[in-house]
Amino acid sequence: MAHIALVTLVVRDYDEALSFYTGALGFELVEDTDRGDGSRWVVVRPRGGAGTGLLLARAKDEAQAASVGAQTGGRVGFFLHTEDFAADHARMTAAGVRFLEEPRHETYGSVAVFEDLYGNRWDLLQPA
Repeated sequence: MAHIALVTLVVRDYDEALSFYTGALGFELVEDTDRGDGSRWVVVRPRGGAGTGLLLARAKDEAQAASVGAQTGGRVGFFLHTEDFAADHARMTAAGVRFLEEPRHETYGSVAVFEDLYGNRWDLLQPA
């Protein structure tokens, strides 16, 4: 096994999720395929990245809808690495991304926690 290809992120709505991930975070749309049953196969990933993508999956029932925004129990569940922390932090802030803390400069790198549009917590991280 070489790598994890996709991680599913349960969302309320495909288009609002696409708008956030491609607009505010600057991800690229890799695939958006209608599956014929009202669902879509929607994959995004950081622009220029060849690594793991996010499968944006619309909640199908009440149990899945209840997990939107809380898929990791309130912990940081996603780690977005950058090569230019200051520029990406400024761009994301200007795009309306909500950071939960001021940037910190730790021995392992520069980091700040932010929330996606549903409240899932992410680290924006430039490794040292």
